[in-house]
Amino acid sequence: MSGEYRIALDAMGGDHGLSVVVPAALEALKQHTDIALVLVGDEALIKAALEQHKAAPSEKLKIHHASQVVQMDESPAIALKNKKDSSMRVAINLVKAGEADAAVSAGNTGALMATARFVLKTLPGIDRPAICTILPAVKGHTHMLDLGANVDSEAEHLYQFALMGSELVKAIDDNPNPRVGLLNIGQEAIKGNEQVKAANALLQGSPLNYIGYVEGDDIYHGDVDVVVCDGFVGNVALKTSEGLAKMVSAQLKKEYTANLFTRLAALISMPVLKSFRLKFDPRRYNGASLLGLQGIVVKSHGGADSLAYANAIGIARTEIIKQVPQRIRKQLEHLLAQRQKA
Repeated sequence: MSGEYRIALDAMGGDHGLSVVVPAALEALKQHTDIALVLVGDEALIKAALEQHKAAPSEKLKIHHASQVVQMDESPAIALKNKKDSSMRVAINLVKAGEADAAVSAGNTGALMATARFVLKTLPGIDRPAICTILPAVKGHTHMLDLGANVDSEAEHLYQFALMGSELVKAIDDNPNPRVGLLNIGQEAIKGNEQVKAANALLQGSPLNYIGYVEGDDIYHGDVDVVVCDGFVGNVALKTSEGLAKMVSAQLKKEYTANLFTRLAALISMPVLKSFRLKFDPRRYNGASLLGLQGIVVKSHGGADSLAYANAIGIARTEIIKQVPQRIRKQLEHLLAQRQKA
């Protein structure tokens, strides 16, 4: 695809709403000259936020009014039924209507998934959408899914997640043959529950570059490109990793500021610390893809700052350019044809 890519932003969603979305939008427009953004939410509040940043609506930065907001602790079912004019819902409606090529929201994950699935529908051959994100690794990075959209996935769902994750990596990383691994409690064939064993059998018979079972520590080695798991397991793994990262960061700060000698050590090792921080800065990896929908929706972390949110906008732009939903649809059609011949 070429031309101007239109991205709708749920301006009111997330822990910080406009105070993050507006500066993130302005930063994204500086970074990417080929995008146009639509700020969806309370028009008066958005205009006031823009004025604070000495900005105004333009052809590149439009406002689309929405009168409601989905709260972070709101039930997905209630949000879907009672918040039809929420900033989240309207942003996704713009994608459905073809007025935007993608939507980005830092709002309630459950409500976002439920709304996106209801409005955009799933691709033919996909039973359930999945949340996929990028995680840093020793060698490059790893894509992992599902991260919480489905807490009771069956073997066929895991197979579909693997297919979608593989196509995503082919598209955005220009990797023609991504290595796909199935998360398990061990690499031996006898290990795992029946769901994982059944998914393993399906993946072994697939055309994917399936390398077998991987364990939790393999996520960060960089020897696998796509890690597939049930949403319950994936969300626990992700939150555990985030907690560990915060603990390591806090402990390093504590140790380096303990006394004069440790402060001197910190000064000497500053270049290494800066490089480490840049490599593993979670803001650089913010933006999870809702794969399996007939449209592009990217979920930003609810507590993201403007730098992190701008990164999520960048991910949406990349998925538009690489036509990720279309690629997944094409691969699904190909696999369906193969299954029918078998």
